[in-house]
Amino acid sequence: MRDGGLRVQGEAPPRAEEKELVAKTARKDGKQVVTLRATQRGVECAVECEVYPVSGLRVDPLSPGPYTFDTPEEAKAFVAEAAQALTFLGCEVG
Repeated sequence: MRDGGLRVQGEAPPRAEEKELVAKTARKDGKQVVTLRATQRGVECAVECEVYPVSGLRVDPLSPGPYTFDTPEEAKAFVAEAAQALTFLGCEVG
């Protein structure tokens, strides 16, 4: 931004502050397998995931998504339902 609130062409608009809505981590046999994190930035809500495959030699997580939602409640419900599914699959979720 330049003085007077004018934006120089090509300059990105200021980003809204990110607010974490909820975060859950799932473990199976003591190993972290999934992290789910719902955030809100301005009017945008998203869930980001990190998935650690339990088989194979991969060390870096896979990052499917982000999954976007219209409201914070929808994003939090997605995380809650995913956490419940992971619990049914034998994971400890916290």
